[in-house]
Amino acid sequence: MSGYLKRILKRDSGSMLGLDISSTSVKLLELSRSGGAFRVESHGLELLPENAVVEKSINDVTAVGEAISRLVSHCNTRVKSAAVAVAGSAVITKTIEMPAELDDDELESRFRSLSGQHIPFPLEDVLFDLEVQGPAPQSEGQVEVLLAACRRENVEMRSEALAIGGLHARVVDIESNCMQRAFGLIEEQFREDQVIAIIDIGATTTTLSVLPCSGIPYSREQIFGGKQLSEEIQRRYGLSLEEAALAKRENDLPDDYETEVLQPFKEAVIGQVIRSLQFFQSGNTGNEVGHIVLTGGTASISGLAERVTASLGLPCSIANPFRNMAMSPDVSVIKLAKDAPAMMIACGLALRRFD
Repeated sequence: MSGYLKRILKRDSGSMLGLDISSTSVKLLELSRSGGAFRVESHGLELLPENAVVEKSINDVTAVGEAISRLVSHCNTRVKSAAVAVAGSAVITKTIEMPAELDDDELESRFRSLSGQHIPFPLEDVLFDLEVQGPAPQSEGQVEVLLAACRRENVEMRSEALAIGGLHARVVDIESNCMQRAFGLIEEQFREDQVIAIIDIGATTTTLSVLPCSGIPYSREQIFGGKQLSEEIQRRYGLSLEEAALAKRENDLPDDYETEVLQPFKEAVIGQVIRSLQFFQSGNTGNEVGHIVLTGGTASISGLAERVTASLGLPCSIANPFRNMAMSPDVSVIKLAKDAPAMMIACGLALRRFD
């Protein structure tokens, strides 16, 4: 890689997997397209060892790489290139102004000379990307340039893990971008004048993304996720964390699980959702949320969407970006439907192939 974050914003083509590395698993998705119709060619999910990824940062690159290798083998894909993502909290994005007459190389050179004004890290520790957005409305002869910058280690460790798994990292994206791209597959389900709140409940982080009818999307992260349910299962039933995560996923738990463990966790989820929306509404009084969409592995918990609706008085649905897609004969429709809410970021990454 050169000085660019190759490339958060670059258009690309050719066969490419979407590979989402989260705190507890690696998810793979391969899409093809004929005309305007997408088809799922392969998909899969591989659980990671405990602490292999901590707060979305790779802690054990070998363990992650080996999980990727197993996943690629299970999915039986021949594609060797992949798009991966870094968390939005790991990326600095801002719009800066530069002279309109500069070409790409000159833009990079100018940014390097001024980087200390825009990023709080030494330039040698950072990978960055620049993309011209258009003329600066308030400055004649200037253009607005979107900057995306990330610590080099965040990108290089993902590239190294993919290499161990037999893949090449062709594109690096931002998780929030992927979520919005995947949402484009389901947005027709909602009215154009609705403000949509996407609540992504991951393993350790819950992210609220609000898509207003106009203006800039809103995003906020909280430390809360499905791992807390796994840890309670681990504590109550004497399992390892990996065993607890697998038992939760396979719904292979004692009879008292529903009342003693799952119901209190659902109430905790409701509390997080309420707090997130209250925080948004306090600063965005002109945008009343009209519909909630749940994503992430925790979203597939039975009855959770109905519980959100009952508590907040807002319609709530579970994201499934594959609803209108064809399936390869090798794809399990039942398994994909179960995994669909957790595959939104992987889907957004796989869609980069068609930009």
